[in-house]
This record gives sequence, C-alpha cells and structure tokens, in this order.
Amino acid sequence: MISAWIVASAALLLVAVVAELAARWWLRHRSAYYVFPPGLRICMHPDPKVSPHLEPTVRFDINSDGERGDDVPRGRSGGALYRVLVAGGSQPEGYLLDQHTSWPGALHSMLQRPSHRARLGASAVHVGSIARSGVGSEALDLIFERVLPRYPRLQAIVILVGASDVLRWLEQGAPSSPPARVRTEDVFRCHPEGRVGWKPGTLALEELIRRMRRRWLRPVDEHAGSCNWIGKARAMRARATEVRTTVPDPTPMLEHFEHHLRRLLDRARAHADRVLVVRQPWFQKDFTPDEAAHMWHGGVGQAWRQDVTSFYANEVLARLMAALDARAARVAEELGVEHLDLMAILEPSLEMYYDFFHATPAGARAAAAAVAATLLRQLQQSSLPLEASRCVDSLAS
Repeated sequence: MISAWIVASAALLLVAVVAELAARWWLRHRSAYYVFPPGLRICMHPDPKVSPHLEPTVRFDINSDGERGDDVPRGRSGGALYRVLVAGGSQPEGYLLDQHTSWPGALHSMLQRPSHRARLGASAVHVGSIARSGVGSEALDLIFERVLPRYPRLQAIVILVGASDVLRWLEQGAPSSPPARVRTEDVFRCHPEGRVGWKPGTLALEELIRRMRRRWLRPVDEHAGSCNWIGKARAMRARATEVRTTVPDPTPMLEHFEHHLRRLLDRARAHADRVLVVRQPWFQKDFTPDEAAHMWHGGVGQAWRQDVTSFYANEVLARLMAALDARAARVAEELGVEHLDLMAILEPSLEMYYDFFHATPAGARAAAAAVAATLLRQLQQSSLPLEASRCVDSLAS
C-alpha cells in the first residue's frame, strides 16, 4: 500500500514537472509579444479632482489581438476590411478616457459611418490601439519590431509619439549620454521573455492559466479612484523647492528620438499602405493660476511614483517640445510620410487638456476628427491643409 502511494505520488510529481516544462517551452517559443494582455478588461472610476470634464466610468478593454478596441471582424465575405493600427504613448492611449471616447476609439466610430466606409472602399473599418503610457520613440521602435510581423498588411498605421522622450530625459536629469536601453518588461505586459521559477506565483503553468482566464472568461478589474496620484504630483510641482528655467543642450535626446523615429517609420511603411505621423500636441500658453495648478510634468524624477522636489518650468517643456516637433516634421518630410499638426486644432484650454499633454473628451474628439479627415482625403499630402477645418468640424460634431 505504501509503495503504491509512493509510486502514485512520484507519477503525479513527474506529470506536474513535465507539464511545467511544457508550459515553459510554449511560453518561450510559441507565445507572442503584446503591449497589453489579450482579453484584459478594466473598469475605472477616475478621481474627479483630476478634471471635471472626465467621465465618471471608464472602460479599458483589450481585444484578442492585444489592442484596445473592438474585436477584429473575421472571415467577412464580399467586402473589404479597412484596418487601422494606432501606436504611441499616453496621449493616444487615453487611459482616463472611455473606450470610444479616447481618440482611437472615436476615430473608429467616425470611420464606420457608411459614407466614410464608401470613401475608403471598405465594407467594415477597424481601429485598434497599442498606444501605452511611457512609450517613447525607442520603445515604439521595439514594439513595431516585435508586433508588426504577426499582422496582415494594414491599410494605415497612425503614430503619435514624442512626449515620453522629453519627459524621460528630464526625469533622468537631462544627461548628455543616451538613456539606458528600454527593457522588454517595461514595454510589453505579455511576452515570452518572462522569468519563471519553481515557487508559487512564478510557475509557467500559473501564467498560462492567467492568460487563458483573461482570454476566455474576460473578467473585469475594478479600479476606484484611478490616477489619484495626479493630484499628489500637482501638489509636488506647486510646492517645488526648485523650478529650473534653463536646461542643458537637448541634442543627445533629439538625436536619439530622430534615430528611432526613422527606424520605426521604416518598419511601419513596410507593413502598411499608409503611415500617418500625428505630431505630439501640448498645452502651450501663458497659464492662469487655475491652469498652472493642473500641471505636473517636468519633474527631475518620476513624479507619478516618487517624491520630487525639482521641476523644470513649463516654458522649458514647451521649448523642448517645439524642438522635438520640428524634428518629427523634418523626418516625416524627408521620408515622404504624411504628418498632421494638432497644435492649431486643439485649443490651449482646460476644456481640451487636463494637464500639459493629455486630452479631455472634447480634445480627443477634435483629435479624432482631424485624423479621420486626413485619412479620408483622396490625395496624400504632408499635413492637414487649412481648408480641411470645415471637414474636421463636421466630424467632431
């Protein structure tokens, strides 16, 4: 009896070890890179102090392709699918905006109108977003390298990136050397390079079960008081012991941005019929006291997760963004890639921005309308012409 129990226990242990090793092999060799885990669903209730213009409930749903957006139509007969991929940083991610309020979500709704589908020559339109907070040019270059090969030919890739390059450089103290290389785990929440072990919580089998649960059961994670750290970061900026009005030569940061922007645009052009660079907008004006109180970017350190006492002046941020924007426009022109300037479209006000970079629902609608108007144009040009403003207004309404 005892020997039989020992044999059975040994057999079960062997089966468990084999299953764990098989799971590790599968994760390493068969799983893919995803910015967001497929099947992820979050329901957030943003801190109302962040902005009175934000919605009280925000859905953040990831489809089976790892995109924020609806599921991609499959197996359509007798019609073409016009598929758009949006990529970049926190502004297109729209973390505190509802699924169809974020500008990629609003773009999806706008392009789905019958008249717009007809202009695009499609029976259906799909817009999915893999934009994520903190993604700069180097991270987006890595994302495209890992993600685009599994996609079919796309009709359009829309890119908005740049603010994180500036902010990361300032957070690190504006160094004269290139930043440390971006790590896989900082970019992809689901990838085959994860560390595994033999302790509970580190097993590959557990990771597989988590992934299957998200994909098949689609549980909803509830987040109350989302991003209440923004209020703390604003308070830190308001009581900063040092506000720097000068900055070292930004050339190293700008060269790093340009290098990776060129690379990622080459990758995008190889996988899409059309590539559009949406140049990063920012809230630029002489701030009123109320507007200044909404600002929190520009810290020497990561104000979103640590105490920071030194900040760069908003005027410094604006100058750096203008220099980076000029680089983005020049690179797009040299590569023959369309680019869109949102600065003239997004009014610098708290109705459009809730901080230096991020859009309110109204700002997201305006951005989506501008992108939609550009994609709907028959002739490709380098930037949105002034005469398109009436088209933008009609789309935003």
